[in-house]
Amino acid sequence: MASLGCGNPTALIALEPGQVVLDLGSGGGIDVLLSARRVGPAGKAYGLDMTDDMLALARENQRRAGVGNVEFLKGTIEQIPLPDASVDVIISNCVINLSADKPQVLREAFRVLRPGGRFAVSDVLVRGDVPADVRRNMELWVGCIAGALREDEYVDGLRAAGFADVTIEPWREYAAADAEAYFRDAGQGCGDLTTADGHFFSGFVRARKPMEA
Repeated sequence: MASLGCGNPTALIALEPGQVVLDLGSGGGIDVLLSARRVGPAGKAYGLDMTDDMLALARENQRRAGVGNVEFLKGTIEQIPLPDASVDVIISNCVINLSADKPQVLREAFRVLRPGGRFAVSDVLVRGDVPADVRRNMELWVGCIAGALREDEYVDGLRAAGFADVTIEPWREYAAADAEAYFRDAGQGCGDLTTADGHFFSGFVRARKPMEA
């Protein structure tokens, strides 16, 4: 999804030396390594991924980069293997929408953040209602779009988990032409997807855990 311009979560937030950062669904670990350099040796960056192949790639990238204040963890974003209130900042690049239990992901994010901690992710969202047949075809287009929440659902989910100061900043809209080109390149027919125009977009999602939490 990153190749389609979903977003750069490390650009969403100013990291400070000494902070602890967690990347949900860290893949090859690039955002983790960038974050580790920004928080410096007094800080730490965790990457969480459920696949052995991605963890192996991330650790190899870490070795090549020579970054020491990094740890890659195996697990799911629904059950984060870190203690309560142990993280200052959570980032993620178009992964949360893939979860079948997004409320649980947001609750877990809230749990591991320290009071005052920040949630700053890139994700795919839906604006308005999308016809079921169009959504099914779009699911074939890119897996990241399959479980996208509506803007209001995302905001409500974060607030229900306990977050405050929730904002969503649209970044890129996905047009029907993008989907049609994908299907054409894959040798598949997709039908008329013009009704998808203006519905799917990537955005920057930000929230904060209250100090009194």
